[in-house]
Amino acid sequence: MEFTYDVTMFQDTFEHEFTYLNGFLRNVSKNGDQPAMVCPLTGRKWNYAQLNEDCNRLAHAMKADGVAKNDVVMYMLLNSAEFVFCYLGAHKIGAINCPVNYRQAPGEIALMLEDSKPKVFFYDAEFRKVAQEALKMSHFTPDRVVVVDLENQAQADEGEIAYRDYVAGQSVENPPIDFHPHIYDETTRLYTSGTTNRPKGVPINNINEVLSAHDVMMHFPLNARDCTMNMTPWFHRGGIHSGGPCPTFYAGGQVVILRDFNPRRCLNYVKEYGITYLIGVPSIIEMLAHAQENNPVDLSGLRGIVTMGAPFEKAACEKYLKLLTPNIFNGYGTTESFWNTFLRPYDLPEKSGSAGQSCTDDEVRLVKVCENGHSEPEDTVAKDGQEVGEIIIKSPAKSAYCYFNNPEMTEKRFYKGYMYTGDLGVWDEHEFVTVVGRKDDMIVSAGENIYPTQIEAILNEHPKVRESAVIGIPDRMRGQIVA
Repeated sequence: MEFTYDVTMFQDTFEHEFTYLNGFLRNVSKNGDQPAMVCPLTGRKWNYAQLNEDCNRLAHAMKADGVAKNDVVMYMLLNSAEFVFCYLGAHKIGAINCPVNYRQAPGEIALMLEDSKPKVFFYDAEFRKVAQEALKMSHFTPDRVVVVDLENQAQADEGEIAYRDYVAGQSVENPPIDFHPHIYDETTRLYTSGTTNRPKGVPINNINEVLSAHDVMMHFPLNARDCTMNMTPWFHRGGIHSGGPCPTFYAGGQVVILRDFNPRRCLNYVKEYGITYLIGVPSIIEMLAHAQENNPVDLSGLRGIVTMGAPFEKAACEKYLKLLTPNIFNGYGTTESFWNTFLRPYDLPEKSGSAGQSCTDDEVRLVKVCENGHSEPEDTVAKDGQEVGEIIIKSPAKSAYCYFNNPEMTEKRFYKGYMYTGDLGVWDEHEFVTVVGRKDDMIVSAGENIYPTQIEAILNEHPKVRESAVIGIPDRMRGQIVA
């Protein structure tokens, strides 16, 4: 490629210094005495300097174990300070974060161990039985197994070391950056099962982390004066990136750790800790609204509530706007590409039920549904709110466009710069997207595509129907019929 100017210095500086770690360290340098994190259950608080020191202790401990660039650090932890230490500590030594879902069965955890081959495996004492069973089932054994508990009182079993002992005596100074950082380095790997049975590793690179943080800072917006509490597990993309540790520490704000959800406790925390953003799925927001209706607390300090994972209907949205905050946001996305459409407060309640318009740096299209393979990105459906298409996403800022060690699924899901989500939807003239179902659930009867969620929505409107389910069953004449 030819340039009309010398790009050497720009390229070298951008590619090697525009990293998530450098963003965090800037906040440590300029705002070391500012609050960074609080754990209400233990009463522990950290400013940025103290948080950096605790992350350094872990980084040095892992370096002493030989953990280096591109080695995997796997952790099965509840939302906790140690989760954050693992996340930032791995960044400090060029390792790959791999937080895993503690709700999964031992066999699934074993598959992840075999796939990612972590040098160190951390797990919460609450999940010791599941973790130990997974380790027995796995054909791979990590070099180090560390058990973590809330009060740092857990006793290590054979083959384990307690977290407090693992970091004891380690330096609080920043470890030397003796690796060559690059914006394309894999920094996090999240596992998603989606509609398949086998967990798929989703690589997230350094620039994805930075630009996911920027995306949140732009869309909330989020800044150094904000205090966030993500009420979902941080092992999800929406947990760690949507107002969780990643963007908040990059912006210089404060994180309130919520170990497990309780609606009354969450509402009380808003006032007690000055929380400005709450993040959760619609079912959580519904419970908050119910608790607030029964025993209201002052929520005037909230700048917004951000939901994700599912749309909400107009009646529910109006209730939340009245009871909780006039600033409700809703995002739609995937583990592979974070959120890609967004509803802002000025869209609601009129556009509730929709997933919103594409995010600022993303391109979202709805293309003809192709049963096998991909429709071309240009083969879009009508913007009439009626014709159903597959939702595809172009999001180079937030997606690495592949699965780890899984070329077959990579080829299936990614094509010509787009991720083919497998979600079905419609869009209107202003490109507001409404999700109507999954491609995998589509029923093909006598050559016609039938979408179960559309039929279910009609059935559910009947006063004597509480909930319905529509499926396809084999039929000799039509291929499938609706049941």
